Amino acid sequence: MTDTPRKETISSRISGQLRSAILRGELEPGSKINLDRLKEQHDTSISPLREAMARLVADGLVLFEDQKGYRVAPVSRGNLEEVTRLRAEFETMALEASIVRGDLDWESDVLRALHQLRHTPRKGNQNPVSPPWDEVHSAFHYALIQSCGMPVLLGFCRITANMQDRYANLYMLGGEDERDVASEHDEIARAATERNAAKATAALKRHILRTGEALALRFPD
Repeated sequence: MTDTPRKETISSRISGQLRSAILRGELEPGSKINLDRLKEQHDTSISPLREAMARLVADGLVLFEDQKGYRVAPVSRGNLEEVTRLRAEFETMALEASIVRGDLDWESDVLRALHQLRHTPRKGNQNPVSPPWDEVHSAFHYALIQSCGMPVLLGFCRITANMQDRYANLYMLGGEDERDVASEHDEIARAATERNAAKATAALKRHILRTGEALALRFPD
């Protein structure tokens, strides 16, 4: 499944760079985003910057406040718990629909994504999860749900997955995670491609909730 290549706009390039910086913790939670500085850095007008900010606000990664401007969305234990619950509900709903609607190409996509994930090393204790593992991991989760036939639901899945991944990067859930995450991925993919919706959705929900629980233990009081 490939999309027709489209020319990247200035706003999409800027929003993509800022999104990556926020998700990786390079821009600290709650920090102010200086549009004048961004305007100079990217040698652009204010219009593409505002469009980029609007996208990030919609993704829940940036907040806009009257008289204060834009800032990186803060983090909290309560937000982490909400994001985890929403992600678990959205993704399991999408997976169940994908199992019903998915064809042989969908099965192949899931198994291909799993194979790539198995053979992509994950960074150790000294670094947050970073490319290429996090990108391959996201691709695996997307492969599972891509055939659900509900683009709005897919959008919610993307937003909540990004939000939970942000916490994983901020609190270095990677090499320190003692769970057998690879086996969890195997279990989800196997049940999904065997069309066992009950087992697949239960395994996926458990996987997401366990990640949230592991992150909550690392969250500062």
